[in-house]
Formats: sequence, C-alpha cells, structure tokens
Amino acid sequence: MTLFTDIQDASKNLLPKNGIVNYYGKILDHQSADFYYQKLLDEIAWENDQAVIFGKLIVTKRKVAWYGEKPFQYTYSNITKTALPWTDELLALKEKIEKLSGETFNSCLLNLYHNGNEGMAWHSDGEKDLKKDGAIASLSFGAERKFAFKHKEDKTTVSLLLEHGSLLIMKGTTQTHWLHRLPSTKLVSKPRINLTFRTIVAS
Repeated sequence: MTLFTDIQDASKNLLPKNGIVNYYGKILDHQSADFYYQKLLDEIAWENDQAVIFGKLIVTKRKVAWYGEKPFQYTYSNITKTALPWTDELLALKEKIEKLSGETFNSCLLNLYHNGNEGMAWHSDGEKDLKKDGAIASLSFGAERKFAFKHKEDKTTVSLLLEHGSLLIMKGTTQTHWLHRLPSTKLVSKPRINLTFRTIVAS
C-alpha cells in the first residue's frame, strides 16, 4: 500500500496502471473552505441515503443530496434520484474545479459523513447514467479522511489522505479497473462533506 500525503503536483498519476487519479491538494484557503463547509452543512437538502440490497430497503446513517443543471435521473443501488437545481455555492465550486482541471461537469452527488464510523465500502462509479470514462471530481470539506483504491484484478492498493478544501479527480478507465472506498475509523469524530461532480448522459 502506498500512502500519499501533501501532494502538490496535480499532474502526477497516483495509479500505477489502468486509470488516472490526480490529487490537487487544497484548492481553497482555510477560511474559504470553512465558509463552504458551513454553507453546505446548513443549506443542502440532505437526506438519508437508501439502497435496495437483496430486495430489502436499507437506510444509511450517511446523508446524501443530488444536484444538477437539469432534473437528471441517477440510479445507483437500485434507487433513482432526481437532481435539484444548483445552489450558488455549488455553481461557484463547479466553475473553480472546471477552470483548474479543464473538465466539465453537469451534476453533483454530495455525501455527509457525520463521523468516522460512517464510510463507504469498496465500489466503482460505473452506472449507466454516467459518461463512460468521464472525469469525477471529488471535493472534500471537514474532517480529513483516508481514501483508498484497489485494482479489481491484482488487488494492488493505493491510499491517500483527503484534506479540508482538497480536490481529487478520477478519470480515464479508473472506474473500469479500480474500486475505491472511504474506510470507517474510530479516530475521527467530526463530520466530512464530499462533493462528487459528475457528467450525466441524458437518455
């Protein structure tokens, strides 16, 4: 396992093969990151996430929200969500990320983890609603958390710490060949907000 910390070279690919992951580090100063964290915490229409697993409806402690430029339908874990219209803060963050990365996005799935006990199991974002091999930009606020990748075939793992106000971008064939997760931890007691900007392909 490789653990990356304090990476400044956004052009560096964190994956050894079969995909591209770039970590930009903190793209916002601490005051701006604090501002957005509080705004998102207070004003986003958070709701508990749901999943249908083996025919049973599971409600998670983690909360989510789904926003976009149109009322896009997005289906994952056998649950379909309809996007809410952009907030001013989400639009401002989207434009900043697009300018930095050269990518474009039309939607955003937000996650609120109340503490380290809440995480995300190994998965890849390969839903049919998403642009194939499209970039996914992950912007983090709040508690610093470990984030990990695992190759689907040879099980190689790569890990890094996602900082308050930091940006990570996954693109190329990353979702095809790699899983990723946010492991739970008893060492974190504060919330983390994660924005994942995506491109939905309207049917």
